[in-house]
Amino acid sequence: MKETPRGLRTQIGIFGRRNTGKSSLLNAICRQEVSIVADHAGTTTDPVEKAMEILPLGPVLFIDTAGVDDVGEVGALRTEKTRRIFSRTDFAIIVADPDKWTGFEEMLSDTFAKRKTPCMVVFSKADISAPDTKILEELKRRNLPHASVSSKTGDGIEDLKRMIASLAPEAVSSQSLLAGVLGPGQMAVLVVPIDLEAPKGRLILPQVQTIREILDGDAYCMVVKERELEHALQTLRTPPDLVITDSQAFLKVSADVPEPVPLTSFSILMARQKGDLEKFAEGALAVSSLKSGDKVLIAEACSHHPVGEDIGRVKIPRWLSQFTGKKLEFKHVQGHDFPDDLSGYGLVVHCGACTFNRKNMQSRIESAGGKSVPITNYGVLIAHLMGILRRSLGPFPEMSDFLSRSGL
Repeated sequence: MKETPRGLRTQIGIFGRRNTGKSSLLNAICRQEVSIVADHAGTTTDPVEKAMEILPLGPVLFIDTAGVDDVGEVGALRTEKTRRIFSRTDFAIIVADPDKWTGFEEMLSDTFAKRKTPCMVVFSKADISAPDTKILEELKRRNLPHASVSSKTGDGIEDLKRMIASLAPEAVSSQSLLAGVLGPGQMAVLVVPIDLEAPKGRLILPQVQTIREILDGDAYCMVVKERELEHALQTLRTPPDLVITDSQAFLKVSADVPEPVPLTSFSILMARQKGDLEKFAEGALAVSSLKSGDKVLIAEACSHHPVGEDIGRVKIPRWLSQFTGKKLEFKHVQGHDFPDDLSGYGLVVHCGACTFNRKNMQSRIESAGGKSVPITNYGVLIAHLMGILRRSLGPFPEMSDFLSRSGL
């Protein structure tokens, strides 16, 4: 995989009313015809994404959206898709006409302020007119940085890129996957099952990220399938400093790996990087409070064709039902199809979210917390259901207080 994954890029959303020049601005920034541009309003229907590099910020993903003032039944659907981009936007650009600041721009500004999403305003038609003085005063009152550019001539675009690089946050996460867990010169064994669900001819993203981070940290690793693990461990002169497994192989791996050796899973590493490991652990422990008839939402960040014993559609529902002894109702969602209101659910179970940025995962955690709905992730939940939650969280120093408090 040569390109930086989308989940590791700073995601920059471009918002505004119809026909303010959002698509033209994206094309000017990218120097490509990425978005369709036309004189009539409502040309952009679905969000348009473009990955690129902005130095010194690094890899970014621009997202061009439909106008927030779209009208009619179809317009409402377009606007809803635009609103869904809010939850994953690391940095927002509000594109406005130089002579018009309306309730739509105010709504966008207030929304991003509430979400603590940094943003700026761009007037993209500098070749036509300069921004109105009253609008500039309003931006100053709101403490909103702004730029005036011409998407048509390219004037001001390079200065705008420099502003974005200085204002936008760096991508992804407050910490690496293995911070405080594996140091230079140490060795990890990675257990990677190759089954029907494994992608043909390649490894999945969390496995690739983990291997790269191990190498970047001057550590080293051995990669084996679960069937070869026991023999592989016997060939080592000294025990590994860490074993990381696919969560579905937790039971076999935990039996094969001697107790003193730290053990966790790729999904738990992702939970730590993208989500909130303590909240996910609390969510896993909350399964004991589920009652018959409770609804469980199982959410996956990416779309894939379920094969055989699919982890989200077959295994987790089966294991949860067996563990609780309750008749539970399961609902599955994929990609960005996530309910706005979670109040009807007793539990949310999320995948590792390797294709999401941290902002998106944090938004979903906050959504669940706002309705007092427990939320956990695949790896953390499976570890609890298999009786090894304490062991799987043990490698992480920041979890020691939680493990003591929870009595695990």
